[in-house]
Amino acid sequence: MTPALTIAVPRGALMGETLELLDAVGVDTAEVRANDRKLLFGDVGIVTMRPSDVPTYVEAGAADVGITGKDVLTEQDEREVVEVLDLGYGPCRMVFATVAVGDGEPDPAAEALRRLGVMRVATKYYRIAARYFEETGRAAEIVEVKGSVELAPLTGLVEAIVDLTATGTTLRENGLVIREEIMTSTARLIANPVAHKLKSAAIDELTRRMRAIVA
Repeated sequence: MTPALTIAVPRGALMGETLELLDAVGVDTAEVRANDRKLLFGDVGIVTMRPSDVPTYVEAGAADVGITGKDVLTEQDEREVVEVLDLGYGPCRMVFATVAVGDGEPDPAAEALRRLGVMRVATKYYRIAARYFEETGRAAEIVEVKGSVELAPLTGLVEAIVDLTATGTTLRENGLVIREEIMTSTARLIANPVAHKLKSAAIDELTRRMRAIVA
């Protein structure tokens, strides 16, 4: 029997809890768990991908619904998707961090602002960072990086970073300290706008079952 919905499932940190939730609402994820490299599971209506790709697939209708982090949705706020439900798991924080300094020493980012009128900030979240510093009235040159953001201030590339953290452990291990919290993020259920109307019964039922579990 063809599944009523195609669900975009995020790989990585959110995948384990997402599969547990899908099992709990009646979607059989055994094949997904047994195949690390396979991406499409048509028999159960699941397609797996990077969390950052979920809004793209859902917006285009390649998946009817999907699960990804609020951080991804905020960074990609141009995507036309319907945010249906806060699932509550995968909590993390978007933070502004700099290299830890000794007592009496100035924060590197604040010192750059004082001396130069602008600070350099490395991040994978260009839009979130740019919007945050604009809203807080600080001039920032945003340096977009793809790899380990923590490396950038340690090598002198920038004075600060904006990054996502769950526990702050990686930041501390690299000699960085959180200066400000920008936003919090949890996993969210999203839907394609057309599917949200044409497949409303199936999406509403999925939402009802999920809400009963995560509430």
